[in-house]
Amino acid sequence: MIGTTAPGCVLAFDDERGFAAALAGALQVPLALIERHRFPDGELRLRLPATLPRSVVLLRSLHQPNEKLVELLIAAPAARELGAQRVVLVCPYLAYMRQDIAFSPGEAVSQRHVAGLLARHFDAVLTVDPHLHRIAALQDVMPGCRAVSMSAAALVGAWVAQRVKRPLLLGPDEESAQWVREAARACSPVPDHAWCVKQRHGDHDVQVTLPPGLRCEGRAVVLIDDMASTGRTLMAAARLALAAGAATVDAAVTHALFTGDAMEALKATGVGQVWSTNCVPHASNSISVVPLLADAVLQC
Repeated sequence: MIGTTAPGCVLAFDDERGFAAALAGALQVPLALIERHRFPDGELRLRLPATLPRSVVLLRSLHQPNEKLVELLIAAPAARELGAQRVVLVCPYLAYMRQDIAFSPGEAVSQRHVAGLLARHFDAVLTVDPHLHRIAALQDVMPGCRAVSMSAAALVGAWVAQRVKRPLLLGPDEESAQWVREAARACSPVPDHAWCVKQRHGDHDVQVTLPPGLRCEGRAVVLIDDMASTGRTLMAAARLALAAGAATVDAAVTHALFTGDAMEALKATGVGQVWSTNCVPHASNSISVVPLLADAVLQC
């Protein structure tokens, strides 16, 4: 961290106070909270500190994103009016990254539009494991803004290595391969690792097959992925691993979205432990990304 410069404060909303306090502590800067008031018609009033330092980190994770995006569109220009000349968005979970092409005529490419919107309001955007599939880098969809994408896969892999003896790391689909590889490299010795083949027929209908020749008999399988939303892909992979003779199946993910009954359904398939980072608040949170983000802020 030699030669790096900390911002003047971390600015955050009250529902992320715990994460924000940890980030401010790691950066050794004050924490300032944004007050929110909801009017009867649903509109929001935000109140920021009356004066702000020249450089501000604004923390907002974008799970359940729609209202939070409106908050950012109000808070960012307001921060500049109150003295901030540089506003950096720390966004542990960046929503709307999955739709990166139009799958049918007239369909909006939400990745490009939401990323572009944030790029126009912030000097830099820092995020963890955005779901990038058909683009090489987050910078490609955030012109004019410094976009920093980092991965928690190494943290996840190190966590698993400390708790599971000789794990078999298994991704639930081909898209998870990048996270599986990085998680495996964080273990010593590097464990066996592979990923399934997936066909998605709908939001709740996926078909998964194990890679040819993979032996699960008697193994401690740990499913690795960047996010769990409905959990259906993880469930399909867990069932396959258990049917193939796995002794145990656990799961470790970066973003624990777990909508509806996803967590209960995942457990019902036979998955034992579920570990996640604190990018998205959830009972499974076990791995902190605060040090990762603090280092990125200091280097930004």
